Amino acid sequence: MTAPALRLTDVSVTLGGVPILERITADIERGKTTAVIGPNGAGKTTLLQAILGLLPARGRIEFLDPDGRMVPPRLGYVPQNLNIDRQAALSVLEFLSLDTQVMPVWLGISAEAREGAATALDRLEARHLLDRPLGKLSGGELQRVMLAAALHREPEVILLDEPVSGVDVAGGHLFCDILEDLALDRQLTVLMVSHDLSVVTRHAAQVLCLNRTVSCHGPTPEVLTSAHLQDLFGQHAGLYQHTPRRPEHRCTHHHPPSPSHPNPPSHD
Repeated sequence: MTAPALRLTDVSVTLGGVPILERITADIERGKTTAVIGPNGAGKTTLLQAILGLLPARGRIEFLDPDGRMVPPRLGYVPQNLNIDRQAALSVLEFLSLDTQVMPVWLGISAEAREGAATALDRLEARHLLDRPLGKLSGGELQRVMLAAALHREPEVILLDEPVSGVDVAGGHLFCDILEDLALDRQLTVLMVSHDLSVVTRHAAQVLCLNRTVSCHGPTPEVLTSAHLQDLFGQHAGLYQHTPRRPEHRCTHHHPPSPSHPNPPSHD
């Protein structure tokens, strides 16, 4: 049996004396898309940051080869937002060349860097954006450029934080369709935080329900049921239920109760 690409064992994060994540244990299947869902403040972004090594965490975060041996991680990351000066003259080509050539981009772009950037955009059907100003891109266009940058170093695991937030429905599904094709072609393991259950239903093979601890983890049809969504989102569950829906199945995975904390700060 092929080992998971990523294994989390009793991962906990405490910030300012407040527990944000508690004893997260999950295997992230190799070559598949796993969606992380949960209410605001559940710790979804915190989990990605812990995996990236940006936050201190207890427990074990292990990257494995197919035989189960620990290997150095090869990660790509697409954040929810990229804080850029919308008036800056930086082009998409210059942005993608920042870490691919030694020479500063303001001194010119090498032919090799230009070809590499164009190839990266080709994968995402976005070569036409190559010479556009980064600050003039739409939300969907900017997400494609950030994904191109994340894929440039040939990652084995890619982490995405709300990749279609602020993108229209059609653009969001197009982005995920392209990502899905790339993942299949390159055997990428994708861990994606999303609040949009229509995206999760259509594009994720596995779902991890998170509310400071894991409440359910398994195949998408088993997890996205009315009962589990009610348990996870409470009185706001209806806001998260989108169509199309997959047929409901009974989840056979263990669901430990979510811990409660009085008025904890949000670390989503």
